[in-house]
Amino acid sequence: MSTEDDANAPAVGSSNAGHPTNGLSDTVHQRHRLGILTIAAETERVEVAYLRDALELTPGNLSRHLAVLEEANLIQIEKGYHGRRPKTWIRITQQGQRALAAELNALQELLRRHQQSRAST
Repeated sequence: MSTEDDANAPAVGSSNAGHPTNGLSDTVHQRHRLGILTIAAETERVEVAYLRDALELTPGNLSRHLAVLEEANLIQIEKGYHGRRPKTWIRITQQGQRALAAELNALQELLRRHQQSRAST
């Protein structure tokens, strides 16, 4: 399965076809990438420096996560200036929005199943 296919995999937990963890995307589920996508989904665009600080990442580590997300077409990177200072922003793509929604749906189904099993014990 390609990274793009993995990022767009439907949340299996929405049916009885398998366990909800089968719907988790390796591309999206990694905690820093999930953080990047959720922060980006909250606004039109987000400055890379804000992501670095909010997620407590080194510039190199953040750069690698952004490259993975960009290669999967989940984000777009935009470079420009704010005054004379160079800035880099990211935007979540529609494909990124769908991948994030699928990930959250799989996590919600996993939580629902876990709570249901705990209630019956």
